[in-house]
Amino acid sequence: MKYTVGLGDMLASFTPKGYERILQASEYNITYTGAEANVLGSLANFGLKTRFVCRIPENDIGTAAIRFLRSMNIDTDHIVRGGNRLGVLYMEKGASQRPSKVIYDRLNSGICEARPEDFDFEEIFHDACWFHFTGITPALSDSLVEVVTKACIAARKAGCTISCDLNYRKNLWTTEKAKQVMEPLLKYVDVLIANEEDVEKVLGIRAGDSDVEAASLNHEGYIAVARQLTEKYGFKAVATTLRESISASVNNWSALLYTDNKAYLSRKYQIQIVNRVGGGDSFAAGLIYALQKGMEAQDAVEFAAAASCLKHTIEYDYNMVTVKEVEALAKGNGNGRVQR
Repeated sequence: MKYTVGLGDMLASFTPKGYERILQASEYNITYTGAEANVLGSLANFGLKTRFVCRIPENDIGTAAIRFLRSMNIDTDHIVRGGNRLGVLYMEKGASQRPSKVIYDRLNSGICEARPEDFDFEEIFHDACWFHFTGITPALSDSLVEVVTKACIAARKAGCTISCDLNYRKNLWTTEKAKQVMEPLLKYVDVLIANEEDVEKVLGIRAGDSDVEAASLNHEGYIAVARQLTEKYGFKAVATTLRESISASVNNWSALLYTDNKAYLSRKYQIQIVNRVGGGDSFAAGLIYALQKGMEAQDAVEFAAAASCLKHTIEYDYNMVTVKEVEALAKGNGNGRVQR
């Protein structure tokens, strides 16, 4: 079995207990997170071999983060130690009509100062079959644009499939800068994962009359967007999650996969949310797993949507479910009865 490689940031995540607001909190739970690391954690839980590439400070916090990754069975041998700090995020869980809130403190974190020469990409990809990155990583610094570009070139040379989750973050860069950076990177990408906001803000393509805040989705608009993306950038597949936000506690959730000039829609789930952070990462992982296992397109999008549905019921950012649990839900067993 070959490795799935992810390149990205690692952060310490602080969350007030229960549904306390940050302004109320006197105690926090701490864990470690990052978009690409979240994907790899899910894939490792599904039984795939995974490898994380990052630059993490040589201090106890950095070491704790690496130990956390190892506890998830993620290969950390190619993590470079360096920099002064690990990035931090604070996550306040929303409920009902109060949305969740995330505050980032990641300026000048170890990964931001990474250079292409820090990593031996030929060695990293020599036994790999897949490379995954997100739009968050090149947004962190100009040097990381070079790092991601070099990684894509090496992954392509090694014969890897390359996937990208656009993951636009308005607090990291402007839409103009995002388009300027991401478009050259997309020429390496085989599988694009993006929600409607990502596509509109980064690539300027809008999904018809959809309004996620009003819980209204135009499926034909999404299919048209996927078709345009495929024609313009040459992707082998385009996938998007379809979230209808009824409230912070209740969402409708489904997904679309467009490949070989045909669209495949998953079933729709109504989710009572425990924690939605990491939902997109769990979808990406479900899709990557399904495609690596050679599932047919309809089965692949069903597996990915079901995996992400289950993630919304789990605390923190990693999707702690098994392949059998995902398959059971994808086949219609969503009654939530006690398993004895």
